[in-house]
This record gives sequence, C-alpha cells and structure tokens, in this order.
Amino acid sequence: MAITKNKSVTGTTAPSRGRFVNTGNGPTFQVIDIGHADYAAVIDPDTAFWSLVKREKLADVLSGGALSSAYAKKSHQFAKEMNNLRFGLKPSAVYFNPTERCNMNCTYCYIPEKMRHDGKHMQEKKLFEALEILKQYFRSTLPKSSKPQIIFHGAEPLLNRDAVFAGIEAYGKDFLFGIQTNATLLDDAAVDFLTSHDVSIGISLDAPTARIADKTRKNWDGQGTFKQVIAAMKRLKGYEGWSVICTISIANMRQLTNLVDFFHEQEVPTCLMNILRCTLPPSRSIKPGDEQAAKYFLAALDRTCELYQQTGRGLPIGNFANILLAIIAPAARRLMCDISPCGGGRCFFALAPNGDMFPCSEFIGVDRFRGGNLFKNDIPAVLETEPFRLVTGRKVEDIEPCRRCAIRHFCGSPCPAEAYEMNGDMHKTGAFCEFYEEQVRYALRVIADKKVDAYLWDGWDKGMKDTFAIQGV
Repeated sequence: MAITKNKSVTGTTAPSRGRFVNTGNGPTFQVIDIGHADYAAVIDPDTAFWSLVKREKLADVLSGGALSSAYAKKSHQFAKEMNNLRFGLKPSAVYFNPTERCNMNCTYCYIPEKMRHDGKHMQEKKLFEALEILKQYFRSTLPKSSKPQIIFHGAEPLLNRDAVFAGIEAYGKDFLFGIQTNATLLDDAAVDFLTSHDVSIGISLDAPTARIADKTRKNWDGQGTFKQVIAAMKRLKGYEGWSVICTISIANMRQLTNLVDFFHEQEVPTCLMNILRCTLPPSRSIKPGDEQAAKYFLAALDRTCELYQQTGRGLPIGNFANILLAIIAPAARRLMCDISPCGGGRCFFALAPNGDMFPCSEFIGVDRFRGGNLFKNDIPAVLETEPFRLVTGRKVEDIEPCRRCAIRHFCGSPCPAEAYEMNGDMHKTGAFCEFYEEQVRYALRVIADKKVDAYLWDGWDKGMKDTFAIQGV
C-alpha cells in the first residue's frame, strides 16, 4: 500500500475557537475558595478578570455560558488596563529625604543606624536646586494639568525644618507637597505652617497605649514618644489632610482592634496598618507569623466596618483599601506596592540628601541600588540604569510561587527591597505571603457582602468605573 505524504496547505489550520474553559484558546479560570458561605471566586490570573459565583453553580459556570461570554467581551479591556498599570505609567512623585538623620531609633527602621545617627542634612540652597531640577523634569513629562508630588520623607524631615518649609513656600504652585514625620517635632508653629499650605501630613503610631507603642518607637536614649505623638494628633484634629501609619509587628498586633477604636475616637481621617518591612536584621527580630498577623489585622478590618455601620463614619485602612481597589477598580489605586512591577523607579523614585537617586526609599543605604545623582546625571538616564531596571523589571511571572498564583495581580509580591535583603535575590518572595492571601480573600468577601463603602474613602468612585464582574451567576 502506497503512503502519500500530505502537502501543507496555507490557511487550512483549525485553531481552537476558545469555546471551552481551560482548554485550547478558551479562558483559563481558577476557582478560589474565599471563605464565604455562598460564593467562590473565579479568576483569570493573567488579566485579573474575576467573578463571584454561587457555589452550587460553579460546575455550570466552568462548562461555559455567561461567564465565558462576558470574558470574551471584556478580556481585551482587562489585559490592556493591566498592562498600562504595570508598564505604561511614568514617575509622578518623589520621596525626598532632606536629611539622613533621625531623632528616633525605631526597631524596624529600614535606614541604616549609622546614617540616622551621624548623617547630614541637605542644605537649603541644594534643596532649592533639587526642586528646580524636578520641576523642569516633570514639566517635560507630565500633562500641564497634572501636579507632581513631593513627599518629604525620612529619616526625620523636620530635623531640617527651615529648609523644608522654605522649599514648600517657594514651590507651592509647582508641586503637591506631603510630609511623613514621627510627629515629635510637630509643634503648633509647624502644624500651622503645614496646614495653611495644604501639605498632607503622615505621622506614626503603633498602639493606643504608651506601654505597647513605646516598645518599638523610641528615641536614642530609649525613651518612648507616645505622649508627643498624641499631642500632635490633637493639634491636627479637624484637618482633612492627615493620616497615621501603624507598623504591624509581633509587639503590637494584638492591639490592632483597640487601635482602630482609638483612631476612630480621635477622628483620624485615614490610616495605614502596614506589615513591617524586614529589610534590615533588627526588624526581623519582631516579625510576626503570617497567620497570626492576618488574624489580628482582619479583626481590625471587621471593627472598622462595625464602626461605619454604627456611626456612619468610616476609618479607611489605606493598605487594605488599596487591595480592595485593585480588584474592583485597578486604576483607582492610591499605592503602588501591591502591583508588579511595584511603583519603585516606575511611578516614583527616592532622593537622598546628597542627591543620590534610588528606586525607593527602602533602598537608601544599599549602594547596589544607587542609580545616579540628581545634581550630576539626567533623570531619564538614571531611570534606565541597571539598579532601576532591576526593580522595574521584577515581575510576578518570574517569581515562584507567584507565577502560578491566581491572585498575583492583586498582591504584587511585595517588596523587592525586602526580598533582596532577606534572600539575596530580587526574584524571590518577601517576608510575607499568606498575609496578603488572606487580605485578598477578605476583600472578595467584602465585595460579595456588598460592604465595599465601609472600607473605602468617601467619594472613592467619583469618575471611576468598576472593573467588570459577574456576581451571583
């Protein structure tokens, strides 16, 4: 019997039309148990397309039908939006460190101790020069209607108060200014100046009592600063543009719910409850376990919802609110730590007092990630250097187990500085993984229960569009 070889015919291939889920060209959906009595989540990890599906209908949904049809209509939009968020943004903010020094010696600080103790200030003349260079750079890269942000950061920026305030006075029309301070130097005059110039003010407090708060936040003499921070909070009361950062550690995690009550009583407009960064060894000594930290953090979130329902006044916890927004309206995110690549070197960069530029403040003191100097190098050239490329090129697709994780675009596998310092490799996970998993599951439960407004800022959705989702399929 003769065997005739088939001749290849152009255009006769028959690729999959994408009719089925998880095969051929069809959508790839992963089912996630979110700990909800009625709903599970179905997610396409690549585009972050998601749906909440009634448990009894999971089999029907995964066999095709409405969900696949909706995905076919919206997947291109999702992929485009995600790609723009990850790779299409330009720097619009600078974390500006006007001094290396700090009057405190907090256990978990990511800036090397010697630098904080013996470091130098940026002189006022150089600070003005830096602001002028930044003004000209942003004028060439951002739309005229957009104002870049300058966040005076630390160490403790108010140790160089005269220069900082002079810069704010001179360049108030060119930038949106913010300051992150330990609050010990926020006297009446400082608060009057900052509030009258519409400067956003972030302060730090880890617990509602001195006994707990002063364990990790103390000065060089070992004395806590709780009373000074409370005094500053009283001065700020009534000002809309302030917030409080709490760093979650093994020392204070059991106090988070009480801290929510305290912040609410003090009419704090918004707060952050950030899990600590384990960039330097001292912080690792107070690292909590993921499960423990998540338990107390989620309890604190529960309490914010209860207070909202009881009083009508919310207390948004910004880092969780950001993950919630990452799911329902990605373009509305206010923070860029929980996206991959993160915002470091991409949406913002950090400036040291001598003009050295780093992708993020977490890298200050790590010479490997110094990209150049503001006073010596062009900013666009610095953004393309290897130290910056290492950070902006860190993608969840290259990290194990993130590359096969369904929620990788809601978490972003933070933090590159932490991963590098702890594991010696940028393409490793940071100190926490399950902590972020639990936040995403909690966020999906909030959506399922239609309680989103209890966790977000008033007017968060003004001018925004929610991402597409089918709920109740």
